[in-house]
Amino acid sequence: MTSNKPELGSQAPNFKSIAVGGEYGSAGKEVNLDDFKGKTLILYFYPKDDTPGCTKQACGLRDNWKEIKSKAVIFGVSIDSVAKHNKFIEKFDLPFPLLSDETKELVESFGVWVEKSMYGKKYMGTERTTFVIDEKGTIKAIFTKVKPEEHLNKLLEIL
Repeated sequence: MTSNKPELGSQAPNFKSIAVGGEYGSAGKEVNLDDFKGKTLILYFYPKDDTPGCTKQACGLRDNWKEIKSKAVIFGVSIDSVAKHNKFIEKFDLPFPLLSDETKELVESFGVWVEKSMYGKKYMGTERTTFVIDEKGTIKAIFTKVKPEEHLNKLLEIL
């Protein structure tokens, strides 16, 4: 089941998830939308840890981390487990945290759990989408089906 994507200017769906990496360490800590009131929050949803596109996207953010972190709080979000996230963070030295969404609550509430197709085979998966949420919890920008190599520039333009 997929729900509709939140629209530009609407309130971001509240969420609760385990954040690992960055300031949350490998054990992680539960976070929710209200924890980030007063700050710009970026949730970038991606299909899977340690795949070519997702790695390219994450490393682009890593390589420009100083500039990004001065403007916003950022989380990568996938349905991978905390253990897989920790391996991905360690392997590529990612300085920002990832949210583990094994229950698929976030991907469904943000409308990015969609039917996909590869080589004629249909399956459910995460659509690569980024939400920029302002200090009041309102969605300021949405990048859908963003190409990993274009992600960083799109983010920097809006921040």
